[in-house]
Amino acid sequence: MFPLVGPLVRAAWLKQQIVAKSPSKQGDLVLIDVRWYLGKKRGADEYAAGHLPHAVFVDLDTALASPPASAPNGGPGRHPLPSPIAFQEAMRAAGVNHSSTVVVYDDAGGSIAARAWWLFRYFSHTQVAVLDGGIDAWKKIGGTLTTDVPRIIPGDFYSVLSTRDCVLDRGRVEHQVKHGALVIDARARERYRGDTEPVDARAGHIPGAVNAPWSENLSNGVFLSKELLAEKYRALGADGQRNVIAYCGSGVTACHDLLALHIAGFTDTMLYEGSWSDWASQANLAAQLGSKIGSL
Repeated sequence: MFPLVGPLVRAAWLKQQIVAKSPSKQGDLVLIDVRWYLGKKRGADEYAAGHLPHAVFVDLDTALASPPASAPNGGPGRHPLPSPIAFQEAMRAAGVNHSSTVVVYDDAGGSIAARAWWLFRYFSHTQVAVLDGGIDAWKKIGGTLTTDVPRIIPGDFYSVLSTRDCVLDRGRVEHQVKHGALVIDARARERYRGDTEPVDARAGHIPGAVNAPWSENLSNGVFLSKELLAEKYRALGADGQRNVIAYCGSGVTACHDLLALHIAGFTDTMLYEGSWSDWASQANLAAQLGSKIGSL
C-alpha cells in the first residue's frame, strides 16, 4: 500500500514510488494512462508511442463510460457512466486490486484523469489520485517514457456503489435548480455562452447555471492551491449549504470541477451524468444563451 495524502500527487513523489516498485509488489501501485482525444487521434496510439514506466492504458470510451444514448440500450448523453460490473472487470484487467493505490494521468491537464478519479471514488475505492500536471510534469523532472508494455496480473478489484447520492439525471437536475442548487458548467466560456456548439444538438447552457471552465482550475498546467480554488468556487456560490451539481458536454470534464471542489473542501457534490449532450437533446428543455450574472 502506498498511502495518499490527497487527491493529487506530484511527479517527484511518483518517480520515487516507481523507482521502488518491484515485480513482487505489482498491484500495490497501479499507474493508469487515460489519454483520450476528441477526433481521430487515439489515446491507445499515444500510449504505444510512449508512456510512464509500468503504466497500463485504459480507454475512456470502453472502460470509463458505457454505450451512449445513440446506441441500443445506451445511457444518457455521450459518455454515460459504466455499470459497476463493467468498471470492475475493466479495472481487474488493468491489474487493480481492492487494496491498490491507483494513480491516473493524461496529457490534458487532468481533464480525463479526473473522470477516472471520480469513478473510482463513486465505486468506493478511495486510494486514488491524479498526477498533477500529467505527462508534462513527469517530463519536467526528467522522467522518461517507455514503449514497454507491462505484463498485467489480473486484479481482484470490486465495485461497491457509493451510498452517497451523487449522480443525477435531467429530471432531478430540473428539480434541484428549482430548489436553489448551484449548477456549474465546466465547459469553455464560448460553449457556455452559446457562441458555438461543435458537438451537441443545441448551443447554450442550463438556465441558471454558472460557468467554471475546467481549464481555469489550473495554472501552468497544475491545479491551483486549495485556497485559490476555495475562493473561486465561493465566488460562484458554493457555501457548504447549497447543493452543488457539475456538468459539461458529456459528464467527463465536469469531474475536473468536482475534483477542484474536493480539493477546495466542497466534497458533497453531484454529477449530472448526461450533461449538456443529454439536456440539449430534449427540445422541450430551455437553453439559456449569454453569460449569467455572477459567473466569473
